[in-house]
Amino acid sequence: MKKILIYSSNICPYCIAAKRLLENLNLKFQEKVVDNQPSLRNEMYNVTHGKKTVPQIFIGDKHVGGCDDLMLMHEKGELMRLINE
Repeated sequence: MKKILIYSSNICPYCIAAKRLLENLNLKFQEKVVDNQPSLRNEMYNVTHGKKTVPQIFIGDKHVGGCDDLMLMHEKGELMRLINE
């Protein structure tokens, strides 16, 4: 099973929704909260090639994108397939 990483903010409703989906699927994830953390925010910019919004979600080495991208993958049945590849 691939590692899931989420760059997030504690006050972001999209971050909360993305984490809730993963929790409802009983998936463990690592979270990096970028609030008041310039070094983590810069790390996120670098690994996402300049994305500034949260959440930014990675499954293994693949940058999935944000909450809407994660939800769409789940609706299409692609999320679990990617995680279990």
